[in-house]
Amino acid sequence: MQTITALFDDYDDAADAVGALESTGVPSSDISIMANNVRGWYRNTQSPAAEDAASGAGIGAVVGGAGGLATGLGAMAIPGVGPVVAAGWLAATAAGAVAGAIVGGAAGGIIGSLTDAGVPEQDAHVYAEGVRRGGALVTARVEDDLASEAREVLRSSAPVNIADRRSEYQADGWTAFDPAAGDYSADDVEREAARRRGA
Repeated sequence: MQTITALFDDYDDAADAVGALESTGVPSSDISIMANNVRGWYRNTQSPAAEDAASGAGIGAVVGGAGGLATGLGAMAIPGVGPVVAAGWLAATAAGAVAGAIVGGAAGGIIGSLTDAGVPEQDAHVYAEGVRRGGALVTARVEDDLASEAREVLRSSAPVNIADRRSEYQADGWTAFDPAAGDYSADDVEREAARRRGA
């Protein structure tokens, strides 16, 4: 089994990538999506995933029991990232790590969750920072025989070039994702999006 990951500047592109992964045969239970929600675009506050996110139980339970990744979206907060909408195994793992950090366990839930899944640490930092700055992350666990096809699906779904994005962040003095950093505001996220558009 391999873990493949892609960062997107637009949630819709990320959601399309999830659908494309599912159509190649990757089970919904092996796909995760996490997107910045500081602008409040997702408002389903009644989700059991939102209520149980701190324990890590809600997101996985909703995804597993409701028949599809999209129905499992729930709101949660990740230190240093801020409010996110998330679904899938990685979201549940990150929520559990965050809950552990609150009571003295592992810090940096999103970084630890990604690296534990096999994502190189330097990339995990860029992915976490990308979500912090308004992006969306898709992560899939795929069988070896589907890995090439799944990577191609993500490559053709308008992802961020992770090396370019790392260089862009570093040019502004960034060195690594900091879970103790302040959350981006809606205005910060909009400024980041405008800068990427060249406005």
